[in-house]
Amino acid sequence: MLIIEQPIILFLLNVGRKRVKNFTGGCIHAVSTTVGIPQALLYYKYYPLWDTFLKGLGAEVVVSNPTTKKTINLGTSVAENELCLPVKVFFGHLLDLKDKVDALFIPRVISVESGAYTCPKFLGLPDLARALDKPLPKIFEPTFNARLGKRRFFEALFDFGSLFTSSKYKIWRAWTAGVHAQKAYEKKLLEGLTPIEAIMGAEKHVATGDLRIGIAGHPYNVSDPYVNLNLIKKLRDWGADVATEEMIPHATLEREANRLPKRLFWSYEREVVGAAFHWMQTKSVDGIIYILSFACGQDSLIQVLLEIEAKKQHGIPLMSLVIDEHSGEAGMITRVEAFIDMLRWRAM
Repeated sequence: MLIIEQPIILFLLNVGRKRVKNFTGGCIHAVSTTVGIPQALLYYKYYPLWDTFLKGLGAEVVVSNPTTKKTINLGTSVAENELCLPVKVFFGHLLDLKDKVDALFIPRVISVESGAYTCPKFLGLPDLARALDKPLPKIFEPTFNARLGKRRFFEALFDFGSLFTSSKYKIWRAWTAGVHAQKAYEKKLLEGLTPIEAIMGAEKHVATGDLRIGIAGHPYNVSDPYVNLNLIKKLRDWGADVATEEMIPHATLEREANRLPKRLFWSYEREVVGAAFHWMQTKSVDGIIYILSFACGQDSLIQVLLEIEAKKQHGIPLMSLVIDEHSGEAGMITRVEAFIDMLRWRAM
């Protein structure tokens, strides 16, 4: 999770001295007032920052509708077969927004900390969007790259903001408001809310279950109820409380992930490992469900690391759920119910 107050992993908007280009190759001189944010991928990590920042710059922000079967069908129809489900879902959200906004906010997230990168899909997300066989609005694509240093952040922050306003004071005020919104959001997550609950302003969920299950995986898999077949609600209905990586301090995630013999190359995958290792080490959950995307190379590697660690710990059962656009609810319910029954049996 991005910790705003830590300079080394600040959002670095590396748009340099350039202007964002539209599909005809020209530069954007007149700023569109309506900007669309897809409710997919990194939406669950950084939406409060992006939303508040863009609104502070004078843009009207439109968020795509929650994921549905139609969303996935739309995204799958325009995506290459080899792409993972989260990208297909993202494409579906772009198509949901394309006739509602003047521009799409699709940042190129290269690095959020020194010495590491994000998943390749985030590095090339604006390019993937432009490659779709569907006409899309203009794309705002600030590049987040922590490897360039803090000075570039300040340069690029004002450069991106100048697409909306010539007032540097307004740009800085909008960014500061976004930082405060993001920090408030992360505080709610640490208090036990899921990303959707925190974004919707829900009250903290009261733990009443006889089991506590950690759900490991990327936020766009864990938090999107349609993608994971409403797993969190089902677990709570079955009497189990839920823990996610967002409820663990970033420093703890880092410390636990550093127990690997070699530092992971990908930042977000290291957070998943850190959360699972923390639960296994502290035995603060009764079991762990790891949600991973079919055709995701990083997820497959993490699955092996978690299974090896679970065998070493000899205490916390681990179950993996592989999801794609063909995932069925009946099979998932059967597996999860059996997993819960096994956990309750062990506790007797």
